[in-house]
Amino acid sequence: MKLRTALLGAAASFALAPAAFAERGADGHVNIIYWQAPSILNPYLSSGTKDVESASMILEPLAGFDEKGELFARLAEDVPTLANGGVSEDLTTITWKLKPGLLWSDGSAVTSADVIFSYEYCTHPEGGCSQAARYEGIDKVEAVDDLTVKVTFTAPKPNPYNAFVGSTSPIIQKAQFADCLGAAAQQCTDANFGPIGTGPFRVTEFKPNDVISMEANPNYRDPAKPAFATVTFKGGGDAAAAGRAVLETGEFDYAWNLQLAPDVLAGMAAAGKGTVINAFGTLVERIEMNMTDPSPDLAEGERSTVKHAHPILSDMKVRKALSMAIDRELLVEVGYGSAGRATCNLVPAPEMFASDNTECLTQDVEGAKALLDEAGWTDSDGDGVRDKDGKKLALLYQTSTNAVRQDFQALIKQWWSEIGVETELKNVDASVFFGGDPGSPDTFQKFYADVEMYANNFDGTDPEPYLSQYLCDKIPGPDNGWQGENINRYCNPEYDALVAELAKTGEIEKRAEIAKKLNDMLTKDSYTIVALVDRGRNSAHSNTLGGVVLNTWDSELWNTSDWFRVK
Repeated sequence: MKLRTALLGAAASFALAPAAFAERGADGHVNIIYWQAPSILNPYLSSGTKDVESASMILEPLAGFDEKGELFARLAEDVPTLANGGVSEDLTTITWKLKPGLLWSDGSAVTSADVIFSYEYCTHPEGGCSQAARYEGIDKVEAVDDLTVKVTFTAPKPNPYNAFVGSTSPIIQKAQFADCLGAAAQQCTDANFGPIGTGPFRVTEFKPNDVISMEANPNYRDPAKPAFATVTFKGGGDAAAAGRAVLETGEFDYAWNLQLAPDVLAGMAAAGKGTVINAFGTLVERIEMNMTDPSPDLAEGERSTVKHAHPILSDMKVRKALSMAIDRELLVEVGYGSAGRATCNLVPAPEMFASDNTECLTQDVEGAKALLDEAGWTDSDGDGVRDKDGKKLALLYQTSTNAVRQDFQALIKQWWSEIGVETELKNVDASVFFGGDPGSPDTFQKFYADVEMYANNFDGTDPEPYLSQYLCDKIPGPDNGWQGENINRYCNPEYDALVAELAKTGEIEKRAEIAKKLNDMLTKDSYTIVALVDRGRNSAHSNTLGGVVLNTWDSELWNTSDWFRVK
């Protein structure tokens, strides 16, 4: 199907939960547990899924993606298309109309000024916005009237559904964040911890890296929703404890991202108190190779910055050898079972965007050794660790604390030792690792290690904004509060040019071809990203919680307004 044809059609309808609510708050209290604790409730200042998803109960975009990856209107009256006149014939503008009568949770009116401000907030050059890729290619955002916003692109934009679409690109209140532009963004603690929103719930108390207390938004646009009056959103612990809290003890109603070995999860589910739900999307467990030098011998502000290339990993032969040594099929068997698939791709889905890149699926230890020999890394002193010019082939490998990830680390360390690489393992509490605190040395954005492992995915079914994260100007550093999206500091002008070509390409097959090329440039052509596992999402809900629809294309909490208590 051509993208232009898709633009001519109406947006997908929102899948309603199988219940009609008689009264807001009638079902009392609901308990949610995320074993990675939220550290901030402003998704523009964090790339962490746990921060984006917790905030999605409070802050909303103009449109979102449903469980099929299809667009539906949230704050907008409808999704603009060519057919309804919302997208211009030359594809250079998209015009959004807000639903009339929308209120912020403090009772004030939502207007086009808030939409424009959200754009200005994220695109401020000193703000370090974690979601800046969603605003690529915009020339200006202007008000037509109080409820209408016109976005003008710098060139025809065949996929105009990036800005203000999905949980990573919500509307924030201008009045609350007016003094938080640019360098001041990180200092606005009250706003970042307690944003005023339009979602079904509002914050009553937030203890970072611990717990969020919420109550039903009294000004939510549907007077009968949400069914729950209050929410406890507990963070921290580990995946096993979160799974037990829903599936075995029934203490919690919903547990996110149960990254557990298949037999462990099955044993919990056997208790009969809850249901495991799962689905595949675009979530890929990967190893990122640091293209810059993280040495602690460098001055603060210069570590892991483009001022200093990595002394070992700048050589593509080394990066490729590290990938070749890994047995991805065994990783899947150990960590995920049927909920995982070995992959070489950063973009594993939708199918039309997935490259036929399969070279990495066969482990090749001997080939990896030969490649390191070719690169000049030999074991000159016979201690089992390769060296070159007096430097040991030694790497610091970090990830978040999780049983499956530590199993992966142990296996990969062993495989790397077989090819002569010395590996030091480090794991960091997930709430800290994904927290985005510019003052912490242990965030995945700061990347004070040689390689690091985590998983990430993208909103919706088009990978353009996801692939745009690896542009040269998206590199985290001290000048942007360490909030850029280009985690491994990859910078390739050819890649940047191809992203620009993708942005202006409308024919869907051609878009898929370009996306595959971009995927391959990051993976098999450069090995700056070493994809490991295409992960299905495993979460769980209690048998007394209704209305849950697992969504791998947007926030898992996308429809909490429709959750209800099964009587």
